[in-house]
Amino acid sequence: MTSQTLTLTRRDTLRLAALALTASVASCATPPTHVSNTPASDQTASALPLVNALRARNGLPPLKIDGAASAAAIYQARRMADARKMEHLIGIGDDFGKRVKASGVKLPAAENIAEGQSDVNAAVTAWINSPKHLHNMLGKYDGLGVALAYDPSSGGRPYWSMVLSSD
Repeated sequence: MTSQTLTLTRRDTLRLAALALTASVASCATPPTHVSNTPASDQTASALPLVNALRARNGLPPLKIDGAASAAAIYQARRMADARKMEHLIGIGDDFGKRVKASGVKLPAAENIAEGQSDVNAAVTAWINSPKHLHNMLGKYDGLGVALAYDPSSGGRPYWSMVLSSD
């Protein structure tokens, strides 16, 4: 083998590695094509009176149930349960705006997440007690979706997601 052949082989190896890295990053940026079997439920109807009471105490108009926001919240709660971590962005290239728009949510939008709370009252209370989450709930939004998903591999650890949407 000559040194020129060895250099080409190294170059080819580097090119292949770069292509593989590009392909793996691109695959993380796209939403999964499989449907999660993780148990999840729409908790919007239970959360809405709690959030609207908070908004009323602060002189703000009530939110309404937004089916697209509920779908986006279910999707996020399942993603967190599947990943076994409470994170807004899961995977390289994840993008909140693109993710919620794919569910039909109108922007601007916001998302609150939580982990471990046993019921909707505890989840909403945790968000109220967090300045950034409270700020979202008191924001200029019109719609609401709230979901709960359980991680079956951890004995049913609950993951919560709230999506606030605009009209």
